Amino acid sequence: MDIQQLQDRKQRRALWMMIIMVVVAMMIVLISLNTGSIRLSPLRVMWTWLGQGSKIENLIMFQYRLPRIVITILAGMGLGVAGAVLQGVSRNSLADPGILGINAGAGFGLIIFVSFFRTMEGSIALLIPLFTFGGGVLIACIIFMLSYDRQRGLLPIRLILVGIAVAAGISAITLLLSLKLDPDTYAFAATWLAGSVWGRDWIHVWSLLPWIIILVPWVYLRSRTLDMFVLGDEITTSLGNSTTKSRLVLLLLAVGLACASVSMVGSIGFIGLIAPHIARQLVGARHQYMIPVAAMIGMIIMLSADTIGRSIFQPNFVPAGVVVALIGGPYFIYILFKKTV
Repeated sequence: MDIQQLQDRKQRRALWMMIIMVVVAMMIVLISLNTGSIRLSPLRVMWTWLGQGSKIENLIMFQYRLPRIVITILAGMGLGVAGAVLQGVSRNSLADPGILGINAGAGFGLIIFVSFFRTMEGSIALLIPLFTFGGGVLIACIIFMLSYDRQRGLLPIRLILVGIAVAAGISAITLLLSLKLDPDTYAFAATWLAGSVWGRDWIHVWSLLPWIIILVPWVYLRSRTLDMFVLGDEITTSLGNSTTKSRLVLLLLAVGLACASVSMVGSIGFIGLIAPHIARQLVGARHQYMIPVAAMIGMIIMLSADTIGRSIFQPNFVPAGVVVALIGGPYFIYILFKKTV
């Protein structure tokens, strides 16, 4: 089998994986539309989608459940792609926006936002991703400066250790700042830190959508650069790429995706860790195929976690971040032992 045939085979496999995941995602969306205190059967969902539903069915589906589902789809894709970029740039399969402290930086930015504006509703919500992005960039700069060695470049092990330490410190500062908030705002902050999907209106969809539809294709266009980073900085430089500039651009893209995503769904970790790992096992390490599959896997995990959290303990709910952590924690330990044994 020559190189072209092998590449065509991988491309077909990636395409089939995408088709299967789209079908799975549609099934989860159908279940999610039927999850809540008021049931909508699949038949009623279909009729409502075609404009034949009652007034209450239209209200439930288009004003309450559908915006939330769209937000979980966008955020899951953003976190999956962000994790793929971080793992590629750092050459560390344990890299993840939550583990590296970027989510903690986004939480710091969110606390600054609510301290000034005291509301998350209306057009002011369009500014939320900007504040979380600012917090994420600040923490990412600190982490990567402390992890960089002049002779050896970015050290993967130091990256993880520094990220955990900085995340712990910034989380403590965020907690202290949140204690100064009024009770209602503090309750929101605590819910957000637990990983609860709070964005449920179309204004929240519009605030997240531009970040995903701009940054995800941008990352995909730089997939060959990510492939080069896996080979090492020397090879990347010999192929005519500026490692420092390329790494900085890709890191900013990953931070933007991660911070914008968690701004609407809470501080959810492990999706950026799990999605690229599964994608790599399904379609290989080439980012041209791995990034789209990682985006779909992140979307499915996020959708499933939110649907499970809303359905198991009705009328109460479990934050999606808790559901993801129940899966991601053991998976992280498994990967850690696999790398060290």
